Amino acid sequence: MVETIFDVVGIGNAIVDILAHVDDTFLIRQGLNKGTMTLIDSAAADRLYAAMPPAIERSGGSAANTLAGVASFGGRGAFIGRVKDDPFGRIFTHDMRAGGLTFDVPPAPRGASTARCLIAVTSDAQRTMGTHLGACVELGPEDVSEPLIASARVTYLEGYLWDPPRAKDAFRKAVRVAQGAKRSVALSLSDPFCVDRHRAEFKALVEQDVEILFANEAEIISLTETADFDSALQAIRGTVRLAALTRSEKGAIVLNDGEVHVIDAARVREVVDTTGAGDLFAAGFLFGHARGLAAAACGQLGALAAAEVIGHLGARPDVALSQLARQRGLLP
Repeated sequence: MVETIFDVVGIGNAIVDILAHVDDTFLIRQGLNKGTMTLIDSAAADRLYAAMPPAIERSGGSAANTLAGVASFGGRGAFIGRVKDDPFGRIFTHDMRAGGLTFDVPPAPRGASTARCLIAVTSDAQRTMGTHLGACVELGPEDVSEPLIASARVTYLEGYLWDPPRAKDAFRKAVRVAQGAKRSVALSLSDPFCVDRHRAEFKALVEQDVEILFANEAEIISLTETADFDSALQAIRGTVRLAALTRSEKGAIVLNDGEVHVIDAARVREVVDTTGAGDLFAAGFLFGHARGLAAAACGQLGALAAAEVIGHLGARPDVALSQLARQRGLLP
C-alpha cells in the first residue's frame, strides 16, 4: 500500500472571497436575491466589486475552506484546483500554503482570471453571493496527481465543481485512484441547485463510489426527491456508509452503517456570518474520520468548527480549531 502522507485531499473551486457588510438596500440596488448564490460573468463581477464597500479579500471555495479547517485541527491536507497567474491567484496560493496546506497545481499563464466570490453580508448574518468561476472551469484530469490521491486517507469532492465536463473527468480519475489505493471518497452536494441539475449522476456517485456524504436539509431532500427531512433520512439510510446531514441551529444527523447519531449545534455567542458553516462542519468531521474517531465524535468536531466560523466574518477559522477542541475535551 502507498504510504499515508495526507489526512484529506480536496478537489474543488479555487476562489478568492471578497466579503463586505452591506444593508438590504445595497442588495436591491445591485439586483441581488438575498441569501442566494448567483453565477456571474467577469464584467458583472467587476461592476459588483466596484460597488461594494471596503472589503476583506481572502482565499475561499467550499473544498478549500474545508481543507483550511482540517489544517486548523492539526491535520495534513492538500488541495487540487485551478488559478491563473494573476493577483487573485497569488492571494489564493499564498493563503493556502501559509495555512499549512499543500497546493502544487501550476497557475495558468493565460485564459480566464482566477475565480472570485463577492459576498454581501447583511446584519442578519445572511450572505448573498455573486460568483465568477473563471479559471476554475479549466480543471482537468491532468491536474489530478495520482500519487497525491493515493497517499491520502480521504479524497473530498466538491459538488459545485461537477458542472464542467473536464472537471467531471478529474473527479472520476480521483475516485478510480482512491479506490485502487483502498482509500475513502467523500462528496459534498454543495447546493440544491447542483443537485437539481445533476441528481441522477450524484445518485450514481453516492450509491457506487462515495463512502462519506455531506448534505444539508435542502440538498438531501432534493437528492432523494422526498417531501421532508425525515423522509429523506429514511431514503438515504443504507445507501451510503456515512452521511453527515447538517440542519443549521438544529445541529446535525450522522448516519453510520444504519446507526443514527444526533449532534447538537455547538454554542456560539453571536451569529455574524454563516458563510462556510457547512464547509467547516465537513472539516471537523473529515479530520476526525481520518484520525479514526467514532462517527458521533466526528460530528461533534464538525459542530465545533461550524460554530467557530459563523461567529466572525469570513469562511475560515480565526483561531486554531485544535486548541478549541482540546478545551472542549473533544481531542486529547
